[in-house]
Amino acid sequence: MQQFDYIIVGGGSAGSALANRLSARSANQVLVCEAGEDPPPGQVPSEILDSYPGTAYLNPRFHWTELKVTTEVTSHNQDPSAPEPKLRKYEQARVLGGGSSINGQMANRGAPTDYDEWQDRGATGWNWENVLPYFKKVESDLDIDDEWHGQEGPIPVRRVPESQWSGHAKALAQAFERGGYKYLPDQNGFFEDGYFPVTISNAEEQRVSAAIGYLNEKVRKRPNLTISTNTQVTELLFEGLQCVGVKALVDGKETEFRGGEVILSSGAIHSPAHLMRAGIGPAGHLRDLDIPVRHALFGVGQRLMDHPSIALASFLKPHARVTNRETRRHLFVAMRYSSAIGDAPPGDMFVVGASKTSWHAVGEQIASFILFVNKTFSESGQVQLRSRDWREEPEVDFNLLSDRRDLDRIADGIRRLSPLYEDPAMQGVMSDPFPASYSDKVRQVGEINTKNRILTGIMAKLLDGPGLLRRYLIEKLIMEGFTLEGVCNDEEEAEAFIRRAAVGVWHASCTCRMGASNDPMSVTDSAGRVHGVGGLRVVDASIFPVVPCANTNFPTLMTAEKIADMILAGA
Repeated sequence: MQQFDYIIVGGGSAGSALANRLSARSANQVLVCEAGEDPPPGQVPSEILDSYPGTAYLNPRFHWTELKVTTEVTSHNQDPSAPEPKLRKYEQARVLGGGSSINGQMANRGAPTDYDEWQDRGATGWNWENVLPYFKKVESDLDIDDEWHGQEGPIPVRRVPESQWSGHAKALAQAFERGGYKYLPDQNGFFEDGYFPVTISNAEEQRVSAAIGYLNEKVRKRPNLTISTNTQVTELLFEGLQCVGVKALVDGKETEFRGGEVILSSGAIHSPAHLMRAGIGPAGHLRDLDIPVRHALFGVGQRLMDHPSIALASFLKPHARVTNRETRRHLFVAMRYSSAIGDAPPGDMFVVGASKTSWHAVGEQIASFILFVNKTFSESGQVQLRSRDWREEPEVDFNLLSDRRDLDRIADGIRRLSPLYEDPAMQGVMSDPFPASYSDKVRQVGEINTKNRILTGIMAKLLDGPGLLRRYLIEKLIMEGFTLEGVCNDEEEAEAFIRRAAVGVWHASCTCRMGASNDPMSVTDSAGRVHGVGGLRVVDASIFPVVPCANTNFPTLMTAEKIADMILAGA
């Protein structure tokens, strides 16, 4: 049995950052337990390094392959005879670096109002003024040096220069400009509405994950840092209400580690599952599974959040497609705007233009607007255990669009975006716009294999053929029965499309929320310590009081940086 000061369960974005910062103090013995593989310096798989993220996030080698979720709204008084909500695969990373090793590399912070709301919800010390220094600590901005940005962090950020944009991205910027949206050179500067070049965690045309940035060769040589990959934590160990270690399978061998403190950094789905299997969570649910209640915390696994999203797609003319020469990127331009619906704060909606939709030949012919609700109001999702067995994935219900305002804002967004297709610049690069769905059919074709490479190659040649044939193929093989005109002009058709097509964007959050100890939905205090339990913290996106207006990777890194400082200061 080995003894450590800190045992970090999960080597994702938060775990990688914590490992770096806690082991920087040589007296600390730090262990990282990561269930997935290690992409070590000099041997990082090409799929992870790729500037185009689709080769990593669609690769089951890097996933929890058995994890499936529901996204549809489910009513508490639903007819028991009604069909069960459809299960969808939800790609959660199982590799050192976590989501940062497979995600879209979007270095987005969110709105100042997000973090002011965190403090208002009970996360003392987490307002915008308090978190901005830690966002700066994460990054080294390669383009901008001002009061908003850091220059010494482990994660480089940059923006792809316009000279390398696809023809589609250049046309999109012109359409946004003529549509009355303000150009912002920096999406992470002063927060206001407008369009901007996307900021990415990428340098020299390669992804820089949290594992690459925080666990570099120099850091790995620290004698007080142990990185144990292919290590599945199966149980948290306790003496009374004090967490004292973990049991794990290391390369299939049962092992026990003891620690002064255990830090769960397994993400908003698996961190609450660890807690509940240890008897920490909603008492009724635990008793239903014959799990002895160690400490009742109703908020564990509750109020799961993500950003509901839909897509509007179109066929790209050959000259407007990505070239894969100067850059492999496919996301160049994004935009945020204020819907003014339902008391939403400014900048509550986000749109990114994708200049291709998948790795294959057809994907390079289809561009899309990805529209998501940045300031989500729906927060009635939940994570529950299916059984006591650690091998069984939890039951995950996102319950997207449970707040009507989220659906209404997506419908409004479709109506705002649709006229952009009529812009002369857009007309010059695309045709045949249609509402798109990330359906099971699209997922199947997106799997990286020889069969799909051949089939999409044939389909691509047909799509580049006569316009009538292309429209027929798009309607019969790609569309899901909805038209752009219909979803713009018919409220019932719009709602039917949104309810069927809306998915999350891999921003699972909020299932172990920070807050005051007298808040029944709060799980941790403002330093990530689990209420009522000793020796145990949670540090990842699950402790967000509410999901911010951002892709969640940089807020997660910021959170780990801030709590690492608290731990080192004795909090």
